Amino acid sequence: MTTSLTPQIHSESSETKTALPEMPITQHLVVLRKHLFKIVAIIITIFFCLLPFANKTYSTLSEPLRAQLPVNSTMIATDVTATFMAPFKLNFFIALMLAMPFIIYQVWTFIRPALYEKEKNLAFPLLFGSIFLFYSGIAFAYFVALPSILHFFISVSPDTVAPMTDINSYLAFCLKLFLVFGVTFEIPIITLVLILVGLVTTKTLAEKRRFIIVGCFFVAMFMTPPDAISMIMLAVPMWMLFEIGLLFGKIIEKRKTKEA
Repeated sequence: MTTSLTPQIHSESSETKTALPEMPITQHLVVLRKHLFKIVAIIITIFFCLLPFANKTYSTLSEPLRAQLPVNSTMIATDVTATFMAPFKLNFFIALMLAMPFIIYQVWTFIRPALYEKEKNLAFPLLFGSIFLFYSGIAFAYFVALPSILHFFISVSPDTVAPMTDINSYLAFCLKLFLVFGVTFEIPIITLVLILVGLVTTKTLAEKRRFIIVGCFFVAMFMTPPDAISMIMLAVPMWMLFEIGLLFGKIIEKRKTKEA
């Protein structure tokens, strides 16, 4: 009797190991609402904490432009509300960026119960890496790309024209640039995810490298201002980040082969 029950007990225990907790959709929505409330609360808290420093924060953002302007040129506001709304918008963007690790953590907490142990071990480094790369992209845009792009545009302006940029226009330009570079720096994570889920292999990506490089310059041409410097400063990092993702993908594939 003992031997006949052993396989059954073993199969039941293995099913229990692989089974994931199940909840009705209403309970999922309740849990999701709690996480969303926490996300909104932390963004609002950071926003109001930073609000007294909004004008100083905008001055820091505009420093690369003001450093490039001629002596008699200044930034201007073409709208009555612009002097208030531009720092206000920037303050919200910074609050969102500072809250991003907490937001990612809340997303991770929500999806974690539905993942197997192996998936958890892979998901957390990917989430942490995505946050780091997104911040790196914004830092690269502010400290490297933005000064170079501004210097190019102001240096080619006619001598008879005094550059005076509207503060709202400058803010929109900077935020677009930050988001483009932030998303672009996620390329290694995207490459790794595609390899992990089996949609592509490192061999396929390596064979299509030339097309991917052309695609990087094609995307950069549409996502950046219409000048060669901006395009190169986005396209080259995209290519390098793809190579980094490909390198880590090869390491993961080798580990999978050894485990098999």
